[in-house]
Amino acid sequence: MLSQQQIQDFHEQGVLVVPNVVSAQELAGMTEDLAAWVEESRGHAQAWGQTQDGRARFDIESDHSATHPSLRRISSPTEISGHYFQVAMHSRMTEMAGELIGGKGMRFHHSKLNAKLPHTATQVKWHQDFPFTPHTNDDLVTALLMLTDVSTENGPLMVIPGSHRGTLFSHWQQGRFTGQVEEEVIAQYCGAPMSCTGRAGSVCFMHTRLLHASGPNTTTLPRNMFITVYKAEDAQALCENPLPSQHENQLVFGVESGLVRMTPNRLKLPQKPAGASFFVQQAGLDTAMM
Repeated sequence: MLSQQQIQDFHEQGVLVVPNVVSAQELAGMTEDLAAWVEESRGHAQAWGQTQDGRARFDIESDHSATHPSLRRISSPTEISGHYFQVAMHSRMTEMAGELIGGKGMRFHHSKLNAKLPHTATQVKWHQDFPFTPHTNDDLVTALLMLTDVSTENGPLMVIPGSHRGTLFSHWQQGRFTGQVEEEVIAQYCGAPMSCTGRAGSVCFMHTRLLHASGPNTTTLPRNMFITVYKAEDAQALCENPLPSQHENQLVFGVESGLVRMTPNRLKLPQKPAGASFFVQQAGLDTAMM
């Protein structure tokens, strides 16, 4: 499905944006489910619902209200929507991620939906994904499906191409896992980011070590993304999944090897957020679970 040039670009840059990955029909079903969840959020003043480990499934931003819904995170939507399950497990997106992993075998790790509704404050600070989900090797790919058009104005993903081949930075400050890198790292490495934009149905594939962030949505248009994390089938988790799912470790591409592969990495294991999402960790409001 991907050309050799696209695969090579991904390995060199750590990021690849592919247009028209999912169909209009697939998008329509996912959008309909999201609209229902946003409407439901109007009746809640705090995070609600329950995931596999008892934490809230639906997370809201501080500016949320019944008249101004600001639903920012839905954890493990594959568990409550057949539309999201199908795209995560059995779609062109799945096949492309498998090719980028190496074309041998790939497992589902976790999924979430990050919503930036019009004029909402949600933003993601600079970080790498691997410190949240360390494994015996770092062949992990995050697929970010654009459920809406994403422009440079409505809070797109910003990345530092090639940073996945560099340092694995600490995401701890003052004895707490903050889920973000130090200000010194931002000043040195994050001055010229690339914005990942595209039409609805596009997918941004991102390496787990890539430095990335995103800003708030200041427009009248939503910026919604369905995010699925995949891992090489021979990558063994070193800590608990931050978003446990009943579908975790399901083989979605290729074959089983029966092996565990290890590559050298050095990092401090993360703390699991006690709240509904990692947003509270980055804001310094979370009492983390070990």
